[in-house]
Amino acid sequence: MRTTSSPILRIALTAVLALAALMPSARPATAADPLILRVGTIQDVDALNPFNTALSSGYEAFTLNYDLLVGFGPNLEPAPGYAVTWARKDNGDGTYTWTFGIRPGMLWSDGQPATSEDARWTLQLVLDAINAGTSVGLGYIDPDLSAAGVTKVEAPDPTTLVLTNTDPSERILQMYIPILPKHIWKGQTLDTIGNFPNDPPVVGTGPYQAVEWKTGQYVRFARNPHYWGTQGAADQVVINIYRTDDAMTLALKAGELDYASGINANQFAELKTMPDIATAAGALNGWTMLDLNCYGKDIPGGGASTKALRDPAFRDALGYAIDKNALVERVLSGWGTPGTTQVPPFQAKWHVEPDKPRTFDIEVARQKLADAGYPLDSSGNRLDKEGKPISLRLYLPSDSPDYPRSAAFIQKWFGQLGIKVPLSTYDGAALYDLELPPEAGDGYTADWDMIIWGWTGYADPNPLLRVFTTGAIGSTSDSLWSNPTYDTLFDQQNMAANDEERHGLMAQMQNLFYDQAPYHMLYYNDTLVAYRTDRFAGWQNQPANGVPLFEYGALDYTLLTVAGAASPSPVPTESSPAGSATPGASSGPTTAPTPAASTPAEPVTPADGGSSGGPVLLLVLGVVVLAVVATVALRRGQGSKGGAEDE
Repeated sequence: MRTTSSPILRIALTAVLALAALMPSARPATAADPLILRVGTIQDVDALNPFNTALSSGYEAFTLNYDLLVGFGPNLEPAPGYAVTWARKDNGDGTYTWTFGIRPGMLWSDGQPATSEDARWTLQLVLDAINAGTSVGLGYIDPDLSAAGVTKVEAPDPTTLVLTNTDPSERILQMYIPILPKHIWKGQTLDTIGNFPNDPPVVGTGPYQAVEWKTGQYVRFARNPHYWGTQGAADQVVINIYRTDDAMTLALKAGELDYASGINANQFAELKTMPDIATAAGALNGWTMLDLNCYGKDIPGGGASTKALRDPAFRDALGYAIDKNALVERVLSGWGTPGTTQVPPFQAKWHVEPDKPRTFDIEVARQKLADAGYPLDSSGNRLDKEGKPISLRLYLPSDSPDYPRSAAFIQKWFGQLGIKVPLSTYDGAALYDLELPPEAGDGYTADWDMIIWGWTGYADPNPLLRVFTTGAIGSTSDSLWSNPTYDTLFDQQNMAANDEERHGLMAQMQNLFYDQAPYHMLYYNDTLVAYRTDRFAGWQNQPANGVPLFEYGALDYTLLTVAGAASPSPVPTESSPAGSATPGASSGPTTAPTPAASTPAEPVTPADGGSSGGPVLLLVLGVVVLAVVATVALRRGQGSKGGAEDE
């Protein structure tokens, strides 16, 4: 070792050694060290009560905790879940009897038996809400049961569940309703269940159970020792919440994160070239939209700022001032397609393009506004029919950098129409409350004009179609649009005798929605993710044109193996008498090498939602101290790198 007598270097080295003393000492991995899968998102988990979550992060949490009655396979085909078999009988009177074989010997994570009675209690609770004309919690889960036409739920023995329904389709196999433990939830009623926090430790039958939750920071899940299925390699799963996608991406690069969900296009391009990192671009079963407040009645102290938003002609004209191709190219860098209808192209079997599509043309938009009775004043302000200047408040959730970038274009284009567009950003849960109308309960006033946000659908388009029904106002409807013809078509397609008939009815619904414009679909954006391949292997897209996590259930968490370890023998899957695979076209992640696994790291729980490097940051700080002192001595400077993205 070479030493130096320089006072400057001695001071620097002393600082580094002092910082090193503060660092946790390195220790070899032992059998007791948990292997932790660290998943990043910039969307906070809003609730661990499944009935109280409106966000995809909350759905990800409850599908780790609980099983669905019937799960989703790799290509979204029905797969064994809480039930292992199912069969339908046509009763000949317009009703059907479904008999589900519940997994024998299954246990809840607390060791209590999990039986058909738990499933009966869960589904009966939802059915009671439907029959009472109310909802369970926020009302996002209930429509799955009503769409399946379920009228009766029975549990004749511990391993048999019998459902009676009126729906001729097999949507009953796609119900996204978690089966809950009756012994934990039985004290809850329809009046109280919305206030039940379901605090950790959560009791479920899923592969991992929430054991710790810090709002805005992380949710930690531990392996369920009684899980019935294939166990994934991870002993624990930590979903870390980041305030920005930049912080999340830095954590992935530093090895503090294994999976980053929802990165932007620039980050995607950079990460695609990095060793030990793979990327995937999945087609989203959903959309990003400009939501317009169509509520048709006056609300004291609330509602839209102008009645113009109730006018389909006004809403239609706005659509000609939105260049969706530009948004796809300049906001998404091409990772998506321009939006049109409420059934995304992901649902290729059901999606239709509108008969009368709009094209971007500011002059056409101006003329249509004038023809519809919305003139300009002498100052160039667009006036509504009451003679007031139109200023449309645009609200954004804080969980995607694409929203403010899209909003900047909307401001510019609508400004050319003489319409001001002031912006405000809210936490997702706060924005959800803000958009609710009086039908949702006392104190809700729907005090907004426009919102940029997004939806993600299920395997069947029904839940996305239902969002625009009159009956959804007060729960899942965000546009608050009501149209009797649409309602009738929704009921008819729900009871269609065959796919051809249903497709025709759904085509009418999509055209009606497009022409009436309660939304302007901005784009069908791809889901961009990146994940490390040096600690875990076995990443699999679900479906083939999707991404590994934040998709349909917890399947992919159970497929992960330790990187570099010998692949386990294939586990035989249980067959079921119903369901067929419908694989999508593969978009194929860019795969990086998968070297041997590194020593498992401790869970990352950044208090500020950013990257918390722990020992790495202390070491970097020490190096910085050394570098700063040296640069002072040498009188040399180093410019900073990076900066805000160019709009």
